[in-house]
Amino acid sequence: MNDQDTTTSTQYLTFTLGHEVFAVDIAKIREVLEFTSVTKVPRTPGFMCGVINLRGSVVPVVDMRQKFQMTQSVKSVNTCIIILEVAQDDGIVVMGALADSVREVMELEPDQIEPAPRIGMQLRSDFLKGMGKQEGRFIMILDIDKMFSVEELSSGQPSTAG
Repeated sequence: MNDQDTTTSTQYLTFTLGHEVFAVDIAKIREVLEFTSVTKVPRTPGFMCGVINLRGSVVPVVDMRQKFQMTQSVKSVNTCIIILEVAQDDGIVVMGALADSVREVMELEPDQIEPAPRIGMQLRSDFLKGMGKQEGRFIMILDIDKMFSVEELSSGQPSTAG
């Protein structure tokens, strides 16, 4: 955490995958779309759903459940694609993340965030910025830049406990 992180609150978009709640810094979110048809692309990792047309731009979409080796979800009226701006070596890349549902935008103070545990998690701890606490429940705050790094996406491997 840098000095700014220790003194100011941050807003996060929360979303669900199964019964788990995850959060992404709102500064990384471009928009949230209703689920739309995704065009499969041959020879891509299993967690890559394919691509969508976003106002004339081709945007890759990652199935977050498959990325985290969770059971595959059934699409519902709540299924959505979160459009993210990911920092990679060559600049900002726009990507979509398939989620079961979006919950809310919430604000967390630094004292409401704890470091991610290093063991006992299905999700790699280096993909977590921390664990937010709200109303007695933990929210996994994702580090989108690490999750969607060029190395991670090209590995073709789903994310497992690290």
